[in-house]
Amino acid sequence: MPGYTHLQKAQPVLLSHHLLAYVEMLDRDYERLVSCLERVNVLPLGSGALAGTTFPIDRAYVARLLHFPRISKNSIDAVSDRDFVIEFLSCSSILFVHFSRLAEELILWSSEEFGFVELPDAYCTGSSMMPQKKNPDVPELVRGKAGRLFGHLQALLTVMKGLPLAYNRDLQEDKFPLFDTVDTVKPCLGMIRELVRQMKVRETKMIAAAKDGFMNATDLADYLVERGVSFRAAHALVGKLVRYCVDQGRKIEELSLKELRLFSSKIDKDVYRYLTPQAGVQRRLAAGGTALVNVRRRLRELGV
Repeated sequence: MPGYTHLQKAQPVLLSHHLLAYVEMLDRDYERLVSCLERVNVLPLGSGALAGTTFPIDRAYVARLLHFPRISKNSIDAVSDRDFVIEFLSCSSILFVHFSRLAEELILWSSEEFGFVELPDAYCTGSSMMPQKKNPDVPELVRGKAGRLFGHLQALLTVMKGLPLAYNRDLQEDKFPLFDTVDTVKPCLGMIRELVRQMKVRETKMIAAAKDGFMNATDLADYLVERGVSFRAAHALVGKLVRYCVDQGRKIEELSLKELRLFSSKIDKDVYRYLTPQAGVQRRLAAGGTALVNVRRRLRELGV
């Protein structure tokens, strides 16, 4: 499929490699939530209103009964702190940055202009006016929910920013942002999973798109670099060649060897092996690149 920068076709990549980028994002989200849980899982009971209690309670024993790994160390902090809520809202907001980006791509890819995927009917709706429409409602709703969660985070940060110690009534405003965020995140996790699992990939359309847009231009520049041309010079040469192709209404791989050699005598007949999308993908062998061997290695690491 085409890989994009600035939403312009850039270089061919494997669809699996593109989707694995979201795996990396979600893996970091998982790590953040696990780390957040360690700081959230603290017992505040026994702090009283702010100064602690005069009764001889065993807070550590209560913590063990309620399965808390540790107790709060300062009673004033325990009653006035809301870092544990803010951190969870922050983790959830970052998660929804990633969900929103994925949703946006699915919306674009399912459009007639892209046509890369077909979303499952259960996650789309028709139009009340136009009978031909199949609107990507669920991805749009997920994208919209991101703004809702960002608002919750900003709201609680604003509540907390000027509060003196210890407890203040303002702190009751932590409930709605927290509970609504939980109620928003949980169903979206399942919907995103099923949406991606059930979508149909239009492979032919993706491959055809990967052959347009001069995405083999960088591979041609690399080809010249391997033959002793500086990348600066190769970049300029290929830029002129692309302009020539645009004027001619042709692709680089459609030019004859004679035409290609007008731009550099370093170009030989083996160049055509470098100009297919598949060749461009398979040459990205460095760790983390889009080559199939790298994708398969990462999938094995993930147990897929």
